[in-house]
Amino acid sequence: MPQDRQWPESHAEQTDVLPVVPAHPGPARGGHGAGEVTQHIATTNEVTQHIATSNEVTQQIAAHDNGDLPTQQVSVPPPPHGGEPPAADGDGGENGKARRFRKPALIAGAVFGVLAVAYFADLLVTSGDVPRGVVVAGVEVGGLSHSQAEEKLRAELEPRLTQPVKYTAGEVQDSFQPKDAGLRLNWPSTLDQAGDQPLNPFTRIASFFSDREVGVVTEAEPNQLENAMAGLKQRINQAPVEGNVVFEGAVAKAVEPKNGQELEVEAAQARILAQWASGKPLNLPVHSTPVTITAEAVQAALKDIAEPAVSGPVIVHGEGADGTLEPEEIAAGLSFAAENGRLVPKIDQKKIIEGVGPELAHTEKESKDAEIVFDGGAPTVVPSEDGNKIKWDTTLQPLLETLKKRDGRELTANYEKQPAKVTTEAANQLGIKEVIGEFTTGGFKPDSGMNIRRVAEEVNGAIVKPGETFSLNTHTGPRTAAEGYVPAGIIEDGAPGEAVGGGISQFATTLYNAYYFAGMKDAGHQEHSYYISRYPEGREATVFQNPDGSSVIDLAFTNDAPTGVAIQTIWTESSITVRLWGTKRYDVESVTGERTNFVQPQVKEGPAENCHPSSGSPGFTVTDTRILRDVSTGAVVSEESRTVKYNPQNTIVCGRKNGH
Repeated sequence: MPQDRQWPESHAEQTDVLPVVPAHPGPARGGHGAGEVTQHIATTNEVTQHIATSNEVTQQIAAHDNGDLPTQQVSVPPPPHGGEPPAADGDGGENGKARRFRKPALIAGAVFGVLAVAYFADLLVTSGDVPRGVVVAGVEVGGLSHSQAEEKLRAELEPRLTQPVKYTAGEVQDSFQPKDAGLRLNWPSTLDQAGDQPLNPFTRIASFFSDREVGVVTEAEPNQLENAMAGLKQRINQAPVEGNVVFEGAVAKAVEPKNGQELEVEAAQARILAQWASGKPLNLPVHSTPVTITAEAVQAALKDIAEPAVSGPVIVHGEGADGTLEPEEIAAGLSFAAENGRLVPKIDQKKIIEGVGPELAHTEKESKDAEIVFDGGAPTVVPSEDGNKIKWDTTLQPLLETLKKRDGRELTANYEKQPAKVTTEAANQLGIKEVIGEFTTGGFKPDSGMNIRRVAEEVNGAIVKPGETFSLNTHTGPRTAAEGYVPAGIIEDGAPGEAVGGGISQFATTLYNAYYFAGMKDAGHQEHSYYISRYPEGREATVFQNPDGSSVIDLAFTNDAPTGVAIQTIWTESSITVRLWGTKRYDVESVTGERTNFVQPQVKEGPAENCHPSSGSPGFTVTDTRILRDVSTGAVVSEESRTVKYNPQNTIVCGRKNGH
């Protein structure tokens, strides 16, 4: 090849031995076929590459043509600035590129090989261990065997498991005992959550520089957990506090609204199960329960109504006198209720009346019914009187608007007439002019006599209008010590006893016989369980009340006459008389039959306290017939029979021991 330029000296000398391609093709030499060209890049003798110390690059191009061509040396100047020398014509340019990429490829391959060896070595060493970087409830267990990891978890977590679990739920901070909630850890399942060793090399590399938190697996006793959640709900839930206005004395105070909160039970339970062993306070989810009254609505009620309401007294003008409603009394009767987002004022009339009513009480007058009194033994009508009462509904109707003002705070009381229920005219028309029935009993003890006298005072003068029913228990109400009754003898469970109000049955028997002979219609009575000799057999009655005054056994009659009936009672130390006055309709006859079906008494031991011995008496059955005859004609109007069965009155023995 002709030499067209001389390269400058180089510190590196490189020799390539290449075959020379003939310029004109011809027959092959050295036994090669025609047109065949052989190119050898010698690895030993044919290509010698060395770095010359004289910075000269020598390229030897040898022509393999029977070995008779000379070797040519070409000096190649180094590329400028240390770059690559110009590529030779032909295949020399491609070979230059290959040389440039050979070293980086070798380095990359070596690095890859090292990493591959490291990957497989790491995979082999950590096989079966907890993945690197795994943290359970704040405890690092990555890279440990399962047994080592469980041992470490038990050592660090078990002390926590007996400690109270603190939590925050909205505005509530508290704690609960894991044991009370039935919580415990499942150690193997917790480690199983960490998974197996990852095969992804990038994941394994990342595990050297990061952690992965793995939750615990909790086992819980269902009933204990349910009860614990119910307890949490009770402590955490807070009802909303509605905005309001209240009074402290005569000072109006605003109650600012405050939203409530409710525990989200399912989400809170899930968080407890997942995080209770972490040793950190839990944040339990709650949702807000809103109020309906805003702070603005509270201020409006305070400024527009409450504060003016107690700014001064309110004067109530009555007939002939005035009453003053003081600010404290106004505050006691004024309140606010939430309605449609507003605070609506409410007036408690009862409390307002309690405040100002006593000052105006003397301007009122109670109505008084006409009464039948027995002056000189004959009935006399005491005239009725109409009442004059304040009509508080209409009087207090403008109070709310008055309270909003700071001046001119006055009201005028409205009065209304209150007629008597029984007027003088009505009493005179009742036809109460003569005795229509009368009966007397006696023989009571002093204590019973006191109670008989008391009940007689309450019944005396009672008027029963046509068609009305008189009830003894209803008329007297409770017969207790507070009403002037004393302990006296009664019959209890078939045996003598003692109770407050005892002896009233004798008055009941006397009243029963009075209306029996007046021809009144019996509206209910009950005889004693055994016969008492001072009463007419088959024609007697008892009454009984509970300690609270509620009726158990009552005595009642209905006035079925067209005229009224007045009851007169006459008490003495030895007797009680009851008279019924009205207009006589009947002559009444009582026919008592013979005693039958006798039953002999038994001997029984009396009560330990208040025991009264009794000789006893036999039981029997008797029938009484009431015959009503028209007072004008004498004709029989009706015959009514009633059969009564009396139990034997047992022989009561007091203080007997062991049958002696």
